[in-house]
Amino acid sequence: MSIHTPDIKRITTHTIQEMKTRGEKISCLTAYDFSMAGIVDAAGVELILVGDSASNVMAGHETTLPITIDQMIYHATSVVRAVKRALVVVDLPFGSYQGNSREALNTAIRIMKESGAHAVKLEGGLEIKDSVTRILSAGVPVMGHLGLTPQSIYKFGTYTVRARQEAEAQKLIEDARMLEEVGCFSVVLEKIPSSLTKQVSETITIPTIGIGAGPHADGQILVVHDLLGINKAFKPRFLRRYADLNGVMTDAISNYIKDVKGNSFPNEQESY
Repeated sequence: MSIHTPDIKRITTHTIQEMKTRGEKISCLTAYDFSMAGIVDAAGVELILVGDSASNVMAGHETTLPITIDQMIYHATSVVRAVKRALVVVDLPFGSYQGNSREALNTAIRIMKESGAHAVKLEGGLEIKDSVTRILSAGVPVMGHLGLTPQSIYKFGTYTVRARQEAEAQKLIEDARMLEEVGCFSVVLEKIPSSLTKQVSETITIPTIGIGAGPHADGQILVVHDLLGINKAFKPRFLRRYADLNGVMTDAISNYIKDVKGNSFPNEQESY
């Protein structure tokens, strides 16, 4: 766990709520390891998500489904050690909470105790209400996740925009209200129409965090590897690349190889 520094004010779930109340946007990014988490935290984001997207980004799986509880705890522990300010939220992995609220509670408690994280995130609405309620009853803060829920990708069959139809949009609104009523401190809205994001954000009092959901959410989140241009293959419409680290890293490694083969590294000053 990171060491608390007195002059750094910790972001809490209360802080996030206050930001929505005064109309200040909430910045969020993912992180999966100590080095990246330290950079993201020092840059000033309010919320860091240890996402099950580590399954894709860090392990190369096609979906988020294969990642395990132990693997999520490993990533979360690495992140928490680096973070001095941001609120750290950890995804409950697929199969650890759906359909069994007691297992959901046990998973959440393991993650909180073993990683030192500050909150957990679950995908879904009414169908996971019992799990959310049971976790909250133990004093563990919960973030919801509606819209495109990647753990259900085989049910949807596509990563296309969700809730374009009236019935699905209405269910999403009802699910958001339910998550607020049972006590969630915020909800992620993924890949839904901008107008629906606006409606939900104005309907519920807890903060909404958007990804591919337009500008009307109370905050935004991206996968840090996508934002930095490390992963060049992923090019959704909603992604804005703020750097081309793939190119920078490739050039640096190519120059290193050239110097090694040309016997110019290490030089005399770099030797003992």
